[in-house]
Amino acid sequence: MLGLAAASLLPAQARADDCGDAAALVQLAYPKAQKSADGKSFTLEPHTSISLTLPEGDNSFGLVCKIWPAHDDLLLVAVPLLDSAKLSVDEHVGDIELLVFDAKSLQVRQRLLQPGLMNDDAIAIREIAFDTGRYRLAPDVTAFGLRIEMANHSQPNPFRETDLRLYAFASDGLRLVLDGLVVADFGGEGDASCTGSFHSREVSLTMHSASHRGYHDITVIERRDTDEPSPDKDGECQSHPGKPVKLTYRLRYDGSRYPVPEALKVLGR
Repeated sequence: MLGLAAASLLPAQARADDCGDAAALVQLAYPKAQKSADGKSFTLEPHTSISLTLPEGDNSFGLVCKIWPAHDDLLLVAVPLLDSAKLSVDEHVGDIELLVFDAKSLQVRQRLLQPGLMNDDAIAIREIAFDTGRYRLAPDVTAFGLRIEMANHSQPNPFRETDLRLYAFASDGLRLVLDGLVVADFGGEGDASCTGSFHSREVSLTMHSASHRGYHDITVIERRDTDEPSPDKDGECQSHPGKPVKLTYRLRYDGSRYPVPEALKVLGR
């Protein structure tokens, strides 16, 4: 059933050990940051918090790091910058800063602040992960992705969505070129035991040979699935999947961004 398969929509999280000495990375990128007494976080004035770890059971996020396979001399780091003055059990407020380090010297090669990417509420951020698929936009330009998964806590009305942003890495800096494309989601309505109506989709991206304004087109293939589970005569829950639907889109660079089709835009973004 789609409900049972929802976990398959989770993106693979970047390996924690790619961060190495996370405290050293923070100190290099933010020289004025003050280390906490327990050594697990830093504070930037006036009240921006940077956590080093990915704690379980509390309301914070740590650094996410990944060596970039396309440029294995580079370390990609996503730093959640949370506003500790506005932090609550049900809400984050903050930004994400993307850093590209030289993997050997640990010098910051490029950085880009993404305002508001840590903002959430009832639909909460669950995971942040790098996508290092082979996004070669041009002969001298490669992109990497950042995936953010969001979900609610409802069993009768579940919702989960993973969105993708692509960042072009070139000599002139780090630039956002794809701003929020849904690559996986799951949702629907049910009675929290069996009966319900659910839907999911998975989206894949491949580079196309055609180009517009200097960057290759991106082919996007979307697969949609549905299921209407219900109990059989013996009370056993049975899946009743519908016929899968496949749709294909072509994203063309407009000189600044790859415009996202309306059907694949991120919720509330």
